Amino acid sequence: MRYNQCGDLRISEVGVGCYSLAGVYGKKDLDEFARMVRRAYELGVTFFDTADAYGDAESILGKIVRDFRSEIHIATKVGVVSGASMDLSPARVKKACEESLARLGTDYIDLYQVHFDDPKTPVGDVVGALESLVASGKIRHYGVGHLPADKIARYAEIGRPLSVLMELSAATRDARAKLLPLCREHGMAAIAFSTTGRGILTGTIREGHVFPDGDIRQYDPLFQREQFRSALRVAARIAEIARSYGKTPAQAAIAWVLAQPGVVCALTGPSNVSHLEENVGGSGWRISDEDLASFEAFLSEEDARLDRERKEAVVCILSSPLAADPQAAFRDLVYAIDTAAVAGMCAEAEVVPVFEELLALKKAPGEQAAGKLDDIRRRLAAMVSGRP
Repeated sequence: MRYNQCGDLRISEVGVGCYSLAGVYGKKDLDEFARMVRRAYELGVTFFDTADAYGDAESILGKIVRDFRSEIHIATKVGVVSGASMDLSPARVKKACEESLARLGTDYIDLYQVHFDDPKTPVGDVVGALESLVASGKIRHYGVGHLPADKIARYAEIGRPLSVLMELSAATRDARAKLLPLCREHGMAAIAFSTTGRGILTGTIREGHVFPDGDIRQYDPLFQREQFRSALRVAARIAEIARSYGKTPAQAAIAWVLAQPGVVCALTGPSNVSHLEENVGGSGWRISDEDLASFEAFLSEEDARLDRERKEAVVCILSSPLAADPQAAFRDLVYAIDTAAVAGMCAEAEVVPVFEELLALKKAPGEQAAGKLDDIRRRLAAMVSGRP
């Protein structure tokens, strides 16, 4: 295992995330999860990432690492109150920190991260609360995640965030243009998550793959339409690189992330010891400059193709009647919202409230939801058509 120095934290290149404990990929075997975390420690993993919004993840992780707590770094997050509701008011930040400390069974948090944006609370107020927690010794550092670039820049101007948590894989590359330059400009570390594209770069997911009930990937835009087809093409190239080095596709995908300037840690979400050991093999070696350049040329062509195709898809979804099946209509609208924001077809701040409305309809009865879903479609169409 290789390490990167981040402030006074010695962070392993491969970290372990606990998002799966929120149930987003189906039910997890907690005994196997505990074995996996202990094995990660044995293999030199020093960075474990969780959140107060991940169900019982903080409590579960805290119990597992109790015997070696002082030898690792725990990162957790604040901001999510319930569903898509956010609260970063100073009182909430301080109270949430106390609650996380209790659940984790520790008296300090190594990295406390803003989970999502709360537009109701000024950045200066959030930074003030975080700085007070640093001063009191309850957190060692703070960072930000899941925020638009302009908000991250504001945190960097007012405060001292150590890191930026960002989705980054060879299949999801937007952070390279939007966030990594900010990290370099302001001296912040980049912590990447979903580094194997939520499994799509491992070679185990192919066209026609069916995810089980309860798996969030049923609605994830990465696994829909042209984004899915593009990701499969990228996965095929990653597999070629992996074979040339005698590595697995997952290991090559992780190595590619670690090759991006400014990335100090590639977070992975292994469900068992075998997956963990494979992921750890993403550290300790490097893809050659020549192979990186060749892959970069391929990605440049893929970016241009994907940008054109996904914009066409958004226009098609928003200008046509929705599918009769409410779940299919919901999935198409999630795709349209996410893609429109990422592709710059509408402002992220403008579309977030609409996305919150959409999430509230996920479990609504079919007939009740149909009219509301179509209303959302019409409003999104107006947003997109109003952009230059």
